[in-house]
Amino acid sequence: MEYRNPSATADIIIERNNQILLIRRKHEPFKDMWALPGGFLEYGKETLEETAVRELNEETGLRIKLDDIEMFGIYSNPDRDPRGHVISHVYIARNFNGQPIANDDAIAVRFFQLGNLPELAFDHKKILGDYQSRKELKGGSR
Repeated sequence: MEYRNPSATADIIIERNNQILLIRRKHEPFKDMWALPGGFLEYGKETLEETAVRELNEETGLRIKLDDIEMFGIYSNPDRDPRGHVISHVYIARNFNGQPIANDDAIAVRFFQLGNLPELAFDHKKILGDYQSRKELKGGSR
């Protein structure tokens, strides 16, 4: 019997002053749309946490430490990515170094007010809606 397995990605939520860092995608799918920084796990080479750290740096130039991220949630709807069944592991980074600059798969990088986000790629509207709801349950901004 042959098994088909989903791909794994790591996305990362960076918040500053109630603003969320987003990248504008350079490539399809969702070319020119805004999304959380993130990308695919390099099979056999890294952990999901290392993927989140690497992708954030590649796409935005920001640097974070593994100790400064925490798991937020896992999003596994088979229809969330038109490239196939992709499971996203979403992390939150509390601290970061550097100034954001568009690199790699990003044509732009920018902070947006959490309550006034642009149209988002993939299921990132749901992810950030869940994030905002959790913040409100915990009593406000971080």
